[in-house]
Amino acid sequence: KSLAQKGLNYCNRMFYLEQTWENLSKQERYQLRQAKLKPLMQEFFNWCEKNKITVLPGSKLGRAINYTLKHQATFEHVLLDGNLELSNNKAERAVKSLVMGRKNWLFSQSFEGATASGFILSLIETAKRNGLDPEKYLNYLLQKLPNEEILDSETLEAYLPWQEKIQKNCK
Repeated sequence: KSLAQKGLNYCNRMFYLEQTWENLSKQERYQLRQAKLKPLMQEFFNWCEKNKITVLPGSKLGRAINYTLKHQATFEHVLLDGNLELSNNKAERAVKSLVMGRKNWLFSQSFEGATASGFILSLIETAKRNGLDPEKYLNYLLQKLPNEEILDSETLEAYLPWQEKIQKNCK
């Protein structure tokens, strides 16, 4: 096998493990990550370290290995919390609409208008990501927040999409 294929095999094995744990509780996923993913991830980082001297740094494989080693600590964050995901694909898809709308915001009437559009789109995407009906969520916020005395951040935290009350009212 080529070096690149060996590196890809490590990644495929990590993603396979994650896929098999998809429906487990966050605590079960955390424990399995500690027992199985952590050693595999360390083996992969060791493989990268060993092979970085055998590949050209400017080659695709060399750049991939250097990127991996440079961001090792970031990649290891997934080992700390069963809620985190190994891949950021969902997050990237969520912000895609923001990126796609960037050109449209050039035609906003003002900077404040463009900023407001960005905030609303962020609320919509966060609602979707948390399984809410975005229209119900926005309507709920518009009905409840004007009547709320907001004294601290905890008051606003009660309206975040993952809160139980919001989940019950906005699906």
